[in-house]
Amino acid sequence: MGNFKGHALPGSFFLIVGLWWSVKFSLWHASRRNKNACHLASKITYRRLEVIEASVILLFALVGMLAEQFVPDGPQLKLYNYEDKHWDHLMNWQHATMYLFFGISAAVSITVHTMGVVPIAFDRLLLAIAVFVEGFLFYYHLHGRLMLDVHVHQLLLFAIFGGALTIFLEVFFRGNILLELLRCSLCLLQGSWLWQIGFVLYPPSSFPEWDSMDHNNMMFITMCYCWHYAFALLTVAAIFTIISWLVRTKLKKTVQLEMGLLKTKEREEESEEDL
Repeated sequence: MGNFKGHALPGSFFLIVGLWWSVKFSLWHASRRNKNACHLASKITYRRLEVIEASVILLFALVGMLAEQFVPDGPQLKLYNYEDKHWDHLMNWQHATMYLFFGISAAVSITVHTMGVVPIAFDRLLLAIAVFVEGFLFYYHLHGRLMLDVHVHQLLLFAIFGGALTIFLEVFFRGNILLELLRCSLCLLQGSWLWQIGFVLYPPSSFPEWDSMDHNNMMFITMCYCWHYAFALLTVAAIFTIISWLVRTKLKKTVQLEMGLLKTKEREEESEEDL
């Protein structure tokens, strides 16, 4: 992650996942409340979506681990340099470890929703552990860095550990729409903030560089973090509102169609009786 792309790519991934979760949980919640309006209310359909989602995450995790190891300046699976007597590319190893735990979480989720022999809460538990490990490694990722660099990553930890706590609560309160939407907002915050970190630490050539020791920059960045979360909350709220409205609209049309068919059938029966 030591460049702009290294922050933008995982940021984009978390933004996509956050948007997907927002749509999925909003649709699932609205479908359960209006079962006649949407076929996604069935558990079979929901489990298929979970398997597809976990498979995609597992694929990304495998690609991420391989990329961290076999990029041109990567460790090539070598952890310790015996010639120079020091650890080799520990930053790449830390990133690969993050991907490893997300891959384990995805593999457990696939097992839970396909085999049915593992308690269903295990998928949330392993995902919470994966997110916690991400934050745990980030926390010890900041030694010896400049003040602004440390600050923007410390702010990121709030989103990561907040997400880990929210997902852990879902182990005991599965299907709670408030927890699920909170998880979505924190995932979006993590994604957008990774993009912001990229612009702050590795600004494009047309942008001025940030003064890493200016306290005013720290104050602005903290305020900017709050703006990012406000945007994440508004995004989740908008998606939830739009999907709920669409499902209710479809339900009304379904009811009207059924009423029309019922009246037509009644008229036909009356005509037959008259004959």
